[in-house]
Amino acid sequence: MTNPLSQQGRARGLPTPPTGWPIGSYPTYAEAQRAVDYLSDQEFPVENVTIVGVDLMQVERVLGRLTWPKVIGGGIVSGAWLGVFFGLLLGIFTGNVLGPLAVGIVGGIVFGLISTTIPYATTRGTRDFSSTMQLVAGRYDVLCDPKTAESARDMLARLAL
Repeated sequence: MTNPLSQQGRARGLPTPPTGWPIGSYPTYAEAQRAVDYLSDQEFPVENVTIVGVDLMQVERVLGRLTWPKVIGGGIVSGAWLGVFFGLLLGIFTGNVLGPLAVGIVGGIVFGLISTTIPYATTRGTRDFSSTMQLVAGRYDVLCDPKTAESARDMLARLAL
């Protein structure tokens, strides 16, 4: 979320570092979000608050091993679904569903096989696993405009009780 207070005196659209006084630090984003939600429930002007992820890390979680059968099977399945979508779409406009559906499925399978096997073959075994990437923070600080930071800190202290 953007903070309108941090935009004063700066060119719009350019990234700017967050400003404000720290009023809380939390190990997870959910806890920082809960703190801001609590402030909102107490009718605190939350437009003066910013959640900042600190100590950013790129985390790659390995899902499993890739093999040729998995790559080919995945290409066939994803291509077939794409072909079903385009075949049905074309069938709706032409009035004949079976012909376009069959052509769509076959074409989708061919496209799926090409789009999965060529990239896998080019790795030549140097990346035989699938994974997902995430950007996570080591902690989440909640910052507040200095004018209202002390009252926000007092409210969050009541939340911790």
